[in-house]
Amino acid sequence: MSKEFPNDQAQTLRRLAAQKRARGSPAAVAAPQARPVRTLCVTSGKGGVGKTNMVVNLALALTRLGRKVLIIDADLGLANVDVVLGLNPAYTIQDVLNGSKQIAEVLVRGPAGIWVLPAASGVAQLSNLAANEKMALLQALDGLPDDIDIDMVIVDTAAGISDTVLYFNMAAQERLVVATGEPTSLTDAYALMKVLFAQHQERKFYLVVNNVESPLVAKDVYRKLSTAVDHFLTGLSLDYLGYIPADPLVSKAVIRQTPFLEAFPSSEASKAVGILAKTLLTRPVEDPSRGNIKFFWRRLVEMK
Repeated sequence: MSKEFPNDQAQTLRRLAAQKRARGSPAAVAAPQARPVRTLCVTSGKGGVGKTNMVVNLALALTRLGRKVLIIDADLGLANVDVVLGLNPAYTIQDVLNGSKQIAEVLVRGPAGIWVLPAASGVAQLSNLAANEKMALLQALDGLPDDIDIDMVIVDTAAGISDTVLYFNMAAQERLVVATGEPTSLTDAYALMKVLFAQHQERKFYLVVNNVESPLVAKDVYRKLSTAVDHFLTGLSLDYLGYIPADPLVSKAVIRQTPFLEAFPSSEASKAVGILAKTLLTRPVEDPSRGNIKFFWRRLVEMK
């Protein structure tokens, strides 16, 4: 054994001790990383397809799978998320925009710990926000406290192709289109995807077919849409996530202002939305670099 080994060993121990002390020092503590957040925009070309009900129950199903969910009610004309959940928010996003409230004061807690950012009916289109309103929103987001733990944002947009609908779809990482078997629902869903693809280069969409009698009907809806996409929107990807069956218990839950997943957990619709949530989480996020809530909002309000 080398005579120098004891000295080498001592030096090694001193070096390890110094490294340990350095790791515990304030200078060596790494800056906290932005919380990764998956942002999903749930949208439709046509109203009346059950989109808001889908959002609320999907959010609840995701919480049961361990996700911490924030719902943003982005239907600025017909704010309905709080109605479906039976909530009575004291404030809305309008109070954030005018600078009277911080975002933490506006957020409300729904079932299973879901966070909700309520919309304000009649608020200005987000695409037309004044500079001071954009600044107020960004400053409010910078003050979002760490104890509001969120790792998934689901945006419930209005139906159609208004500027605000398009803006939310462009800001989110992922887009989920809700359609039914009605011909007008199909044509409007196609029109929405066409605008986002042709004018804003959004290339990937998910499809969920709602309120259908059987999986065969749902697959037929997907086939019709995907055929049109393949023929006229080359380069657009439409991924079928699943369907929610027609279920009379859904309407009963709406009347109760309770998510059907809570009111009737054994219903066919509840089973289907549980499968939908699991299927969604198996899909990888294509652009993880856009994965934090402040990035989402900054992308939204800074768009031209």
